Order: sequence, then structure tokens, then C-alpha cells
Amino acid sequence: MKYEIRLSEMEFHAYHGCYDLEQQVGNRFCVELTLTTELGEVATEDAVEKAVNYLDVYQSVARQMRIKQRTIERVAMNIIEALKSEFAAIEKVRCTVAKLAPPLGGKIGRVSVTLEK
Repeated sequence: MKYEIRLSEMEFHAYHGCYDLEQQVGNRFCVELTLTTELGEVATEDAVEKAVNYLDVYQSVARQMRIKQRTIERVAMNIIEALKSEFAAIEKVRCTVAKLAPPLGGKIGRVSVTLEK
């Protein structure tokens, strides 16, 4: 039986962006995940926790957010690849990375990218 796990509103301050200043001062980011897992016919609470521990998922995402990248597409792909390699029970990852209120002004208050693999 397949299970879908959603993790929402994980916020990070990270040094991603296309501009040099963004790479230096950073931006606020929000990460949302939908994880599809296969846990057998009956998934007990313990089985879910052992297969996909939410704190471990958060820490995996946090490690990826610490790596400087120029685009949020690359950040999202790195998160997906890390989660799929670290958690054997995860079959599919849908990841949205949103840059909140870019500090460099402009007319865009939020930019987000959603990737699925």
C-alpha cells in the first residue's frame, strides 16, 4: 500500500540566488515536500517512523539548503536526489522551493519551483 506524507512550511535562511549579493546576504526560503512511500499492506506508526522519520527528513533538507546554489531549480533537484538516496522507502518526491520576499527589490514577492521525481 502506498502512503503519501506531506511536510509543509519548512523555513530556511540560505545563500542561494542568481545575484552575487544574494549569495552573500542570503534569502528566506520555504520548502514543501510530498513523499510517496511503499510500506506494505499494513503500516503501523512504528513502520512509518522507521522508514521516513520526519526529523531526519528535515535535517537532510537542511544539509542541502546549506550548499550555495545559483538557482532554486538546482536546490529542489538536490533535495530530491538526497532524499531518494537517504530513505529507501521513498518512491517519489515532489518538492517545492519558494524564495520569499527577495531582498534585492524588484516587483516579485515570491518565486517558487516545483519538481517531481
